[in-house]
Amino acid sequence: MLPMSFYKGILPPILAETPKRAVKFFTFEQYKKLLGFTPVSAGMAYTLAGLGCGLTEAVVINPFEVVKVHLQAQRTAFGLQPSTFSCAKEIVRTSGIGFSGLNRGLTATLGRHGVFNMIYFGFYHNIKNLAPSVQNPQLEFLRKVLIGFTAGTLGSCINIPFDVAKSRIQGPQPVPGQIKYRTCFATIGTVYREEGYFALYKGLLPKIMRLGPGGAVMLLVYEYAFAWLQANW
Repeated sequence: MLPMSFYKGILPPILAETPKRAVKFFTFEQYKKLLGFTPVSAGMAYTLAGLGCGLTEAVVINPFEVVKVHLQAQRTAFGLQPSTFSCAKEIVRTSGIGFSGLNRGLTATLGRHGVFNMIYFGFYHNIKNLAPSVQNPQLEFLRKVLIGFTAGTLGSCINIPFDVAKSRIQGPQPVPGQIKYRTCFATIGTVYREEGYFALYKGLLPKIMRLGPGGAVMLLVYEYAFAWLQANW
């Protein structure tokens, strides 16, 4: 059963992934259209639309994140842990759906997703438009992969303090029964004072390994699928 323990909390992200991505790209396009009626430049519109879609995505995803972290923090064997729905019901029963329950750590999640998507979409679209395209389809594909990978990596490096704060707030507290990590910026300040600057970047390498390639794949799939739908529908 030990290998299965690495997959604790897998169901919440599976359930959330499709609506999360749908919300991300749908709202990005809507915010981009709205910003088209304002005097902001096209480059800034991409960045602000990324921020808006990230904040919207965070509101949708946060309850799933709370349940996921709760399940991952349990030290029971995989087969003995409660189901995802039982865990969610227990959180609601004991703590409610507010900022102490299913929406615990919402501010940190807003920071994590807002900052990441602001950098991610802003960098990708601005650099893609600035860097000259090439006629060769394979080289053009590689150009976009490189820009997408860099966008995902930069977003991860800049937003990770919010990710660390989110994990501290939503995860088990150091002393059972005492809430040490309550709010986003207070948590970032506490970690900095007690553990040093680099503690705010814990977990950066696995995050880059996930969101660097993942960021490239996600944007390319969306871009090519969007272009195909526009051409055929």
